[in-house]
Amino acid sequence: MDRGLTKAVDRFAGSVGAALREAAAGTSVKTDELDRDTLLEAFNLCAALIDVDGRHTDDELWALVAAFAHHQVLPGMVTPDAIRRNDLVAGKQDWLTRPSDLFVTLRQVDEARGTRLARTYYDEAMSLAHTVASLDRHPSDDELKAIVGLQRLLMAALPHPTRPGGARTAGGERGEPGPEIVEEPAPEATPPEPLDDVLAELDTLIGLEAVKEEVRLLTALLRVQKLREERGLPVVDSTKHLIFSGNPGTGKTTVGRLLARIYRSLGVVDKGHLIEVDRSGLVAGFVGQTAAKVAEVFDKADGGVLLIDEAYSLTRGGEKDFGREAIDAVVKNVEDRRDSMVVILAGYPREMAELVATNPGFESRFPKTIHFPDYSDAELVAILELIATNGTYELTEPAREAAEAWFGSHQRGRGFGNGRLARNLFEAAVSWHATRLVDIDDPTDEQLTTLEAIDIASVPTGSDPAPLDADAPRP
Repeated sequence: MDRGLTKAVDRFAGSVGAALREAAAGTSVKTDELDRDTLLEAFNLCAALIDVDGRHTDDELWALVAAFAHHQVLPGMVTPDAIRRNDLVAGKQDWLTRPSDLFVTLRQVDEARGTRLARTYYDEAMSLAHTVASLDRHPSDDELKAIVGLQRLLMAALPHPTRPGGARTAGGERGEPGPEIVEEPAPEATPPEPLDDVLAELDTLIGLEAVKEEVRLLTALLRVQKLREERGLPVVDSTKHLIFSGNPGTGKTTVGRLLARIYRSLGVVDKGHLIEVDRSGLVAGFVGQTAAKVAEVFDKADGGVLLIDEAYSLTRGGEKDFGREAIDAVVKNVEDRRDSMVVILAGYPREMAELVATNPGFESRFPKTIHFPDYSDAELVAILELIATNGTYELTEPAREAAEAWFGSHQRGRGFGNGRLARNLFEAAVSWHATRLVDIDDPTDEQLTTLEAIDIASVPTGSDPAPLDADAPRP
């Protein structure tokens, strides 16, 4: 029998038990009572995660017996049927809806003493959760969602959560939508980052809630598969390649870059860099050169993630076009390097669906699509404010209202600019602001750095005020 859960429970009991004893130092609570509370906490957590999908499989329940019978939390002779008959697991999923009393106690001690006991609980609880999900060959969606929910619940309740920076747009720098194209990978692999730090950075992006959830679910699945692989258990052979669909400026490249770092943290890839190319980076102008050009791009991306923007454009061209040759070369390289890198195809939703449906090579290797929706008007205002802050400007409340109305005047649909539109509005508003201040002899610092409603309202509505060059890089 696999002993993975037993080891995870013992680690939880050791680490969280020590944290609880530290929290109770100076009180009259007995050590054996604290140890018992810790084991019951571990049991409730395991039972809740087994219960979330209602399957209660023999593999899960036998592992539960093995993990807790020797701690006398369960009778030594109990069987899966007895656990089901006595409802020892059924109904436990409600336990995941709020932080437990034990966790709250540790958090309160942290707040009073400046310790990190609740963080110890978080780390061990997440390890235990992923281990429970790894008991079955393929975890259910409900299990993965429960893990992500528990992760968010506990992280939000930590007194000192890791939150790098602050709110960000879906761009390369804070307040800067529109990532740069990475042309060369780092010469050496960078050390893997703590996974929670990268996920926390993902959470700082404005909007994209559904995308963040998809990435977290994918991360949980990969972590579970890695646990099974480390214990020599069978793992479902699933491709890690993805399709990102959405309009320009919705953060596809930024999320791709974060996903590359997540893959690096999980050990899926060795370097964790992102290479972004489009048709021009893959298709050559002469016979026999396209395959070599594609191979060169894959060489650069090896050990990381390759994002191919507007991949469907490879299918468009005349009789002498080499786009089809590029597609064949891409499919071949994807297969040949399936264990050393990840490929993301990105572009407009309809065209990406058509590409996958018409090419069996893509359909079998890119089964999962993550859709990037357009930003709401309120989210675009938040992006505009971050861009302004980065440029040492502030918006008045009437200016924010004018900006929301300005974004609302643009029809959503194919080609909607999203983050790029917010950048262009800011640049145009700054120009109107400068024009307005010309008539002021000695403007104050506040006047020089404050955008008023008139500065926003002066920008023509219903259109992109300052279109970027057609060849400019876009997310």
